Amino acid sequence: MTATPRLRVLAAMSGGVDSAVAAARAAEAGHDVTGVHLALSANPQSFRTGARGCCTLEDSRDARRAADVIGIPFYVWDLAERFREDVVDDFVDEYRAGRTPNPCLRCNERIKFAALLDRALALGFDAVCTGHYARIVTRPDGEREMHRASDEAKDQSYVLGVLDARQLAHALFPLGDTLTTKAEIRVEAERRGLAVAKKPDSHDICFIADGDTQGFLAARLGAAEGDILDEDGERIGTHQGAHGFTVGQRKGLRVGRPAPDGKPRYVLDISPVDNTVTVGPAESLDIRSLTAIRPRWCGAPPQGPARYTAQLRAHGDETPVTAAPEGEELRVSFDAPVRGVAPGQAVVLYDGTRVVGSATIAATRRASDEAAAGH
Repeated sequence: MTATPRLRVLAAMSGGVDSAVAAARAAEAGHDVTGVHLALSANPQSFRTGARGCCTLEDSRDARRAADVIGIPFYVWDLAERFREDVVDDFVDEYRAGRTPNPCLRCNERIKFAALLDRALALGFDAVCTGHYARIVTRPDGEREMHRASDEAKDQSYVLGVLDARQLAHALFPLGDTLTTKAEIRVEAERRGLAVAKKPDSHDICFIADGDTQGFLAARLGAAEGDILDEDGERIGTHQGAHGFTVGQRKGLRVGRPAPDGKPRYVLDISPVDNTVTVGPAESLDIRSLTAIRPRWCGAPPQGPARYTAQLRAHGDETPVTAAPEGEELRVSFDAPVRGVAPGQAVVLYDGTRVVGSATIAATRRASDEAAAGH
């Protein structure tokens, strides 16, 4: 049996229980581990306070205490400016353009496995370790593949689908291989003497201090009154900024006039050019195909159309698709209509449990449009 090579590993420690246990497991496996906490805000108090998120001074201290218990060196690296440019500003720009971004996915792509990994490699480290739930499988030819976590209920491969072959070659996910519940991870942390064992999980968006996404966007994009239209283009209400809406949204539409059939209305389209929001019935959210841009492949790019399953949200279900790369675009057709897909979201393709790659949704085609066209 071949022994696991001893690697110089940089463990990204957020101050939460998952990353602390991941660092401890990497050290226990015999690797030379150094912990690092990423300072992502020039003013840590402007990010989440308490244990609800990451990026606070408290989180930095929790990470340092965990590293002390594990017995590994620990540093804090200031990536606040890079985070603001690549994640926060990108988030605001996407909403300004009428799209719905996933900032966690962008952070993995541009911060943890770009800025952090590049610095780690420059300093002589072999790999970056995180507390994500995903698996790395090494093929007989030495190439590495990313797969769903053994416990698919905790799988986080969707937000890692942006990683390319080079990044995967230097990634370590110690939590992805074991069938452990979150309660068991906490028990393990307690057994290891880690004070974060009982710390609540982070939720929402770490850089929005109070969880009010609409307020955060309004403060940066301002109020701009526009029209709410029905599918026929008739004005049925007004809004204070198209950035306050996302495709599939039902609540908070503030439409005074009920639909003719009495059924709820949903956001169907957001047009930042003329600052309009179009609403309609739930069935108008059904789409049969989409076009995505900026594809990123977790290995060699696919050649021609092929059958996959696709995931469209971080906690969404898989759906069977036919997908084909076309230059810098990806065309995806669904076997059955899917509902509420918003431009800006990521589509991640899977071949069984293997992550094939991802792309950013640019445009969708409704099932009703395809039916009208005779498809």
